[in-house]
Amino acid sequence: MTDPGSSLPGRGATADLGATYVSTGHLPRDEWVREAVAACHAEVATVDAGRVSTVYPALAQADPSLFGIAVIGVDGHEFVAGDVDVPFALMSVAKPFVFALACARLGVDGVVDHIGVDATGRPFNSLAAVEHSPDGRTNPMVNSGAIACTGLFLGRNRDFTVDAAWDELRAGLSAFAGRDLSLDDGIHDSARATNQRNRALGQLLHSLGRLDDPDGAVDLYTRQSSLAVTARDLAVMGATLADGGVNPVTGVAVVSPQVAARTLAVMTTAGMYETSGEWLVRVGLPGKSGIGGGIVTAAPGKGGLGTFSPPLDAAGNSVRGILAAERLSRTLGLDLFGSAALVPVVRSRR
Repeated sequence: MTDPGSSLPGRGATADLGATYVSTGHLPRDEWVREAVAACHAEVATVDAGRVSTVYPALAQADPSLFGIAVIGVDGHEFVAGDVDVPFALMSVAKPFVFALACARLGVDGVVDHIGVDATGRPFNSLAAVEHSPDGRTNPMVNSGAIACTGLFLGRNRDFTVDAAWDELRAGLSAFAGRDLSLDDGIHDSARATNQRNRALGQLLHSLGRLDDPDGAVDLYTRQSSLAVTARDLAVMGATLADGGVNPVTGVAVVSPQVAARTLAVMTTAGMYETSGEWLVRVGLPGKSGIGGGIVTAAPGKGGLGTFSPPLDAAGNSVRGILAAERLSRTLGLDLFGSAALVPVVRSRR
């Protein structure tokens, strides 16, 4: 595509002509994006690979044929194909948004110092990643760091109750989605009954001084993971980070541009677990996956991409979601590392 697209600026942080832009360019014209999303869905829907997660019994009941793609621009325009309104469990896709909310309340430096941000190179639920860290710090995109991050919300409430912290946390995640999010009770009950691994991580973090209330933190973490969302919701959430923390649908500033930028950085380095490097080479964008089948991707200054497809690869990432992100990143010119020469190529003479 060579068409420059619309020149309309995004809302929020990118709408001020005097602001410092964090990304150049914009999405192509609406009709091009619409056609690209439809073509991508038709192509990727035929892929039959991966397996539905069995980490929690309720997840194993997901329909492997479901597949939805949603793109939301920072101007609020949306482009969808397939099962974009089918609810599923947020799972680990909650992690970057909880990190952003924690940073907004406690400051980026304090949260980063407490949790860490370096990739572990290990599976998302690894105990070894914590044990091999000298102080129990990992990063907020894996379970251990995410549980430590969620635990910070307990200290933000005067009565220190899990329910009070949950009200704050759910309200923040709902603000990212632009609508009120509710628990999937079936997923929540299933996860709470079988989350021994996360409880072990909580106790390990407590022993290393990273959690004051491990049981409360794991309870909160299980709730945030069990929120019901759609691919459309994920696209809005990604677009909110892409537009400096301003929700492009509601116009609400959920977090500051600085917090949004730091969140995108952490997503870029560790959002796809031990395959984050391969994702970055193939897609070139911040992204975060969840074992519920969702993937959120953000193109700073342009928009968000949300996909839903339950079959996962060995690392716990949606197979069709990865393929869709790779194709749309290339087709729509989203790759952060892509560039075109601004001067004519000088050909050497013989």
